[in-house]
Amino acid sequence: MTPRDLRREIAELLGDTTAARWLVETATGIDDWGADGDIEVTERMVAHLDAMVARHRAGEPLQYVLGRWGFRHLDLAVDRRVLIPRPETELVVAAVFDVLDGADHRRVADLGCGSGAIGLAVASELPLEGTSVLMSDVDADALSVARANLAGIGRAARNVTVVLGDWCAPLRDLDPFDVIVSNPPYIALDDPDVEPVVAQYEPAIALFSGSDGLDALRTLAREAPGHLVPGGWLIVEIGTSQGAAVCELFSAAGLVDVSVDIDHGGHDRVVRGRRPSE
Repeated sequence: MTPRDLRREIAELLGDTTAARWLVETATGIDDWGADGDIEVTERMVAHLDAMVARHRAGEPLQYVLGRWGFRHLDLAVDRRVLIPRPETELVVAAVFDVLDGADHRRVADLGCGSGAIGLAVASELPLEGTSVLMSDVDADALSVARANLAGIGRAARNVTVVLGDWCAPLRDLDPFDVIVSNPPYIALDDPDVEPVVAQYEPAIALFSGSDGLDALRTLAREAPGHLVPGGWLIVEIGTSQGAAVCELFSAAGLVDVSVDIDHGGHDRVVRGRRPSE
């Protein structure tokens, strides 16, 4: 049997040719489409594939089964200790680049970093010189994933520091930042619209935040401005119905130029606000 045979068999079983290709490539380590018709797979490869397919058919998200997922230009290790990186969060990174456009020095803090998707994308795409990124999370298991992903960004890793801590606590006694960014938990505890597969497999600590989903965002709005340079920005991902509420939190905290960025589906997705220049 060849990888091509396996792809055909798994595609018929799952009804998904793309998932079949990813699963077979991961299980066999073979992705040479031009030659794989002549390559024989081993019993060990087939056993690995069978186990992965069984997990996926039982409901486990494909990203966790594969153990990796793409985010912007990165290939990130992911498992049930961290959220699955999503396209909507790429808009958060784009907002960071927008407010830093033309800056000579860039100090960025990614709070509640999870897999490290935001902080590592920022570190890997900004210039090596003049950039520093701090990534923090209260969950030591999530930080283990972030540290594993840090090795994948090459030389830019020298600009990244990974620390354990709850929201702004790791920023105490540090110089202020040009940007503080976060994809915090923002789902209400009793939200009926949460997909069952999300609630079952993804870490609750990274999903849920109080009765209205705003607890973490309140903390960030209250504490983060004091750790920004004058003119520095706080940027957060939000739920689709939270734009007005989070803008109010930012304005009440003294931030100016507060605005909402819309995602590709036309929903509120990112809120940004600037500490007034002195």
